[in-house]
Amino acid sequence: MPLTLHVDSDRWRDHLRSTWNPDIVPVAKGNGYGFGNHRLIAESRALGARTVAVGTYFEVPPDPREDVVVLTPWRPFLEMSQSKNVIHTVSRLADLVSIPAGSRVLIEVQTSMRRHGIGARELRHTMLLNALDRIRFEGWSLHFPMGAGGTSANVREAAQLAKQATDVRRGPLWVSHVPAQKLGDIGENVKLRMGTALWLGDRGALTVRATVLDVHSVRRGERVGYRQRRVSGDGHILVVSGGTAHGVGLEAPTAAATVRQRAIAMAKGSLDAAGMALSPFTIEGKQRWFAEPPHMQASMLFLPSAVAPPAVGDTIGVDVRFTTTSFDRVSMD
Repeated sequence: MPLTLHVDSDRWRDHLRSTWNPDIVPVAKGNGYGFGNHRLIAESRALGARTVAVGTYFEVPPDPREDVVVLTPWRPFLEMSQSKNVIHTVSRLADLVSIPAGSRVLIEVQTSMRRHGIGARELRHTMLLNALDRIRFEGWSLHFPMGAGGTSANVREAAQLAKQATDVRRGPLWVSHVPAQKLGDIGENVKLRMGTALWLGDRGALTVRATVLDVHSVRRGERVGYRQRRVSGDGHILVVSGGTAHGVGLEAPTAAATVRQRAIAMAKGSLDAAGMALSPFTIEGKQRWFAEPPHMQASMLFLPSAVAPPAVGDTIGVDVRFTTTSFDRVSMD
């Protein structure tokens, strides 16, 4: 039985329509924010978007109707799409010289992200100036960090870099992680790449349900699972759909910055070290503990005896970060 994402399609599409405007470039990458990239590209088309962005060349749809920006910078060892609708991102002078003549190119300028990009001091380098006449120049790309306090700093940095870049060659500015209402503060002809805020901006339109596959009664001290851990009390073991293949239980390193965030991370780490991990699965409004680390396509939960277990075939809630989770089925309700 599936792990299913239920979408209130009317509410979700109302949010898409109220958020999108012609200055926004929808991003469809990875697992498509849980929806799948094909669906997101179709929804972008329905909104009226003439350009979408994908993460890698592997995500470029065959024979795309719209322009497709590849966010991962082009490298000579990558197999590039030959579609005339693909816009390549170039972030190094050497690659700008190497990319085939006539290619549609966004030149990425290095920001405080320090990830990809040609440094501002290199914008007048002879290699770049000469390359501008052999490529089809599509504009300048600026990718900024996220996080508290970053919004105003990103806008200021964007305006500064935008002026330096457009003094070299006028063209559209393609930016990430700045507020849509602040684009005018950056410059003219600014396009905003948007993924999470567009597709997942109204979490109330999205519900995830897992299916109960098995229920077993257990007594305190009995061993369960692959790792034969002892249960902490009387209750039930629930086997439910959803595991590591779906992203359940997988978590990126913490970005804790405040004292409170660090304290939470330390407390969570102590629980993990003791073999206790809170699952994203909810029963009677509470997240329940994993009985052991999740398996590839299913998870084992411990439910104390004070809580009546659901029946096999019932569904239970899942409190997940949709951006890191895949689903067996997406139901547009």
